[in-house]
Amino acid sequence: MIDSMDVLGIDFGTSSTVASIAVGGQLPRPIEFDASMTMSSAIFVNDDGTLVVGREAERKARLDPSRFEPNPKRRIDEGTLRLGAHDVRVTDAFAAVLRRVREEAERALGGLSPGQVRISHPARWGAAHQAVLREAAALAGFGGTMLLVPEPVAAAAHYSATAGRPLGPLAVYDLGAGTFDCAVVHGFSVLADDGFADLGSIDIDDALLMHIGREVSHRDPQQWQRILRPVSTSDRRDRRALLQDVKGAKESLSRHTSTAVPMPEPFQDVMVTRAELEALVRPSFLRSAELFAATIRAAGLTPRQLGGVYLVGGPSRMPLLASLLHHQLGIPPATRDQPETAVALGLHHVPATGGFGDLTVPAFAPVPPPPHPPAPRPW
Repeated sequence: MIDSMDVLGIDFGTSSTVASIAVGGQLPRPIEFDASMTMSSAIFVNDDGTLVVGREAERKARLDPSRFEPNPKRRIDEGTLRLGAHDVRVTDAFAAVLRRVREEAERALGGLSPGQVRISHPARWGAAHQAVLREAAALAGFGGTMLLVPEPVAAAAHYSATAGRPLGPLAVYDLGAGTFDCAVVHGFSVLADDGFADLGSIDIDDALLMHIGREVSHRDPQQWQRILRPVSTSDRRDRRALLQDVKGAKESLSRHTSTAVPMPEPFQDVMVTRAELEALVRPSFLRSAELFAATIRAAGLTPRQLGGVYLVGGPSRMPLLASLLHHQLGIPPATRDQPETAVALGLHHVPATGGFGDLTVPAFAPVPPPPHPPAPRPW
């Protein structure tokens, strides 16, 4: 159910941020950033210590990559980021990204502030991590009512709302840029959740980069090491450009069976195939599928008792992932709309009263769990 007030939903992600606005109880719509529904979560520190974010941060990164951080959310535990000659608090980095969202939201609302702000977070973030997010939101100028919502709860709420009928317990497989998170959600309660901190699209990019290195580094091993461990501004520019091209190749291989990766001199361009990428990621995807199945069992359910299995996050577009999960669970997973926007849109379908805390207890109004099944069988 959509609330009658103006509500801003923010999915603050590791590599990109998505936001949506619901005006006066209408259906939510994504907010555009530079004509895109996603905004890079990257930050860049200027000479005077001010921060720029998004596309502008990525543009300036070409000038001095040492002052650029593409994934501040992944560094939440560090407290402070060393960027160039500046020390930037993680909360300030987060706040810079959220401030840009606030500015675009207020522009969409004719200069007014939203009545409530809802920000998603990984299900496994405890009170300390959530406190960092709250402080950052306050620094960004969000002074009204704020609600923090676990990402799988928001994703499940989106899929339930778009289905138009009660679905029962939902299993959410969320492969983002920095982490893999999975959860079983019933109503607005998380029955079980788990994940890996070392599996995300960034790790897939790194694996593809190493694969390419094995193909080309023999031409000039010393220069390849300078790309991996830059020592000059020129090296950092080469590395950043190559990482962008590797990421683009990975995304292209979800649609095509092969693609070329442009390489900096003295290396020749490299052709990579979907089969090569799938061979690189298969062990990690299998590991995540096994954990996903174990999480469903931990919720006291079998896959057949679920109302659906849903994929969230850009990497969920990879054909191999759906195939492995289907084989592991015995039921096909599904995506709806753009998987990147599911969390941001779903934030509008959770109750406004909040109350998230320990995820082992129901959030919002208690929801009776489904009947406990017989002892789970291997699947």
